[in-house]
Amino acid sequence: MPRRAVVVVGLLAWAGPAFVQSLPVFTPQQRELFAAGQNFVNAFADVDGDGDLDLFVGFDGTPNRLYRNDAGTFTDIAAASGVADARATRSAAFGDMDADGDPDLLLGFTPSPGASVLRLYRNDGGRFTDATTTAGLTVAAGAVRQLAWVDPDADGDLDLFVAFRDRPNAFFRNERGAFSDVAPALGLADPRRTVGAVWFDADEDGDLDLAVANMDGDANGLFRNDGGRFTDVAEAAGVQWGGRAPREATNGTVRVCAADLDSDGRLDLIAANYGPLGFFSNRGGGRFEDRATAMGLAIDSRYDACAPADIDHDGRLDLYVNGTVTGGTSYHDTLFRNTGTAFVDVTPPSVRDLQADHGVQWADVDGDGDLDLALTGSRPDGMHSVLRNDLPAADARRGLHVRVLDAAGHATLAGAEVRVFAAGTTRLAGARLVDAGSGYDAQSDMPVHVGVPSGVSRVDVQVIVPRAGRRVPVWNRGVDPAALKGKAVEIRVPR
Repeated sequence: MPRRAVVVVGLLAWAGPAFVQSLPVFTPQQRELFAAGQNFVNAFADVDGDGDLDLFVGFDGTPNRLYRNDAGTFTDIAAASGVADARATRSAAFGDMDADGDPDLLLGFTPSPGASVLRLYRNDGGRFTDATTTAGLTVAAGAVRQLAWVDPDADGDLDLFVAFRDRPNAFFRNERGAFSDVAPALGLADPRRTVGAVWFDADEDGDLDLAVANMDGDANGLFRNDGGRFTDVAEAAGVQWGGRAPREATNGTVRVCAADLDSDGRLDLIAANYGPLGFFSNRGGGRFEDRATAMGLAIDSRYDACAPADIDHDGRLDLYVNGTVTGGTSYHDTLFRNTGTAFVDVTPPSVRDLQADHGVQWADVDGDGDLDLALTGSRPDGMHSVLRNDLPAADARRGLHVRVLDAAGHATLAGAEVRVFAAGTTRLAGARLVDAGSGYDAQSDMPVHVGVPSGVSRVDVQVIVPRAGRRVPVWNRGVDPAALKGKAVEIRVPR
């Protein structure tokens, strides 16, 4: 079938074949292992360096779990690894905070007398050691929500953003492994009731900005980074309410996601709301246009998270949204397929029949090239599921994974942008963001994924790391996704 191409903002974007309605197929894995409910957050990282993605799941007062992944088969190693905390866990973030080449783990707990609500685990070859006190991250109280390891000051090490539901947000600057909260001085101590957040270069001026999702009728924030000082420009950008009713106490935004849903090469904003879903197309220069109604996404419900992914490798980002459990009601999840002109509900029965959940991540857990789905469920009769994406093998092999590393070969470049083009052309196959806040109050340390449309055998990969006012592209040209056999192409970005 011939393909159509459309010109968008100077780039050619794959429009794909004529849309044919069909449901994707997802098969639950290891049902007994993942049967337990009352869990809120999940995140992926290769904690043992064996080349596949391991899974952390945070529970609501029973021991947390860390699943070692061996070619798609999972085993709980949390106790042996030292991270089986039996405290109610609301957030988790993987990041190489000490730049030694393996992902460390930060957790956010509900308050407990005499205990810090943050716990930092240093990864030493797959074994974790509590480094909270020595790092200066002991925090006595606060409703911790989004955590993110990022480097907005471009000094080469990872700083830490912490969102709070009940106190001003914090930003801990990393000075040789010692962290101190400098949020008030930078303009980031937002006192509103924040749950979700994501870092990205919203105005493409060469530094990382911050979008925050606020609840209970509070407006959202979009903090523009100007030389290390931050100013909330959400109202001017048109994104302060995320598509929900303004100043409505029963409405709020739980999660904001940054992703290129309209395939123009720019990172848009999606809002998972208590209220209608929001979608704001990035028009450049820090300006956004509300496109939720036009794209069929302005559905009024109660959502906890948004998770974009190209599930069918047609070159367009599809969208998964979590329903929540609130007021005794469970709101169902929805998987939307992106047709290029609208989003269509294609939620398969294997997903629709699950209990309402909370956390969501996409990851290629079995190494076949496509993205599988991991969920967590907050109800006692819920679950934490891993569902294999049963895309046909020939289509699955068109998945390209790109890992963005610093000059030393460490994955410390959250907020970097990856764009993939048909080799030797300006035909855009996909634009992605290295995880800088995802799922429900999570951050994973894993490659980004691009589904390469059929008919494209080789691609050119561009990486841009916004830092210190610069956006210098680094290229890897002529990459053959099929030859990688599910392995990630690694791109090191010099300072």
